[in-house]
Amino acid sequence: MKRRDFMRTAGGSAAAATAVTAASGTAAAQEEEPDWGSWFGDTNTGSYEDARGSDEVTVEVGAGSDGLSFDATGVWVDPGTTIIFEWTGEGGGHNVVAQDGPAEGDLDSGDAIDEEGHTYEFEATEDHEGITQYVCVPHEGLGMIGGVAVGEVETVEAGGEGGGAWPEEIGEVGVPLQKHWLGVITLLGLVMSFVFTFFVLKYGESPNTGRGQ
Repeated sequence: MKRRDFMRTAGGSAAAATAVTAASGTAAAQEEEPDWGSWFGDTNTGSYEDARGSDEVTVEVGAGSDGLSFDATGVWVDPGTTIIFEWTGEGGGHNVVAQDGPAEGDLDSGDAIDEEGHTYEFEATEDHEGITQYVCVPHEGLGMIGGVAVGEVETVEAGGEGGGAWPEEIGEVGVPLQKHWLGVITLLGLVMSFVFTFFVLKYGESPNTGRGQ
């Protein structure tokens, strides 16, 4: 390979690395979730789901190994989205009652029910924009709490303090590739490209280049 080809290759590698960095930065900027504050500190958590753009989303009532959690524990939806709470039949009788937030007084499934397959539908509207915290009244003391974020809300970086502090097993949720590691990988790629190009320019082409034709 000729030196000019190496230069083009190195330049292409640098451009590709820059594109990867830009794309990674964009993706990282999208890794955010509502700022749930300390609400989920003692919860029996299931998961967080960003359901924006969906017409409806389902939340299991009585999830987890002991049937004492909501899954997803926190959901983020647009105004107009219908949240379907579906009972698993596990963990005894449950209900869904808002305790704080814009949907307080509207988000209320009534008495506790233990029937598998029972559903309660709640339509989030513009009047509910913000973060509403809700509980299963009989099992609130055991950590059966959840939250719904509607529309534009305060956010935090996913996996950081606040809303990202989900007490899940790392094996279940996976380990996200952090932004600083993306930067390190990109920098190493650039350095290797320039080092390789430097040696080719300094010591010339291989004596075997072009032979065998």
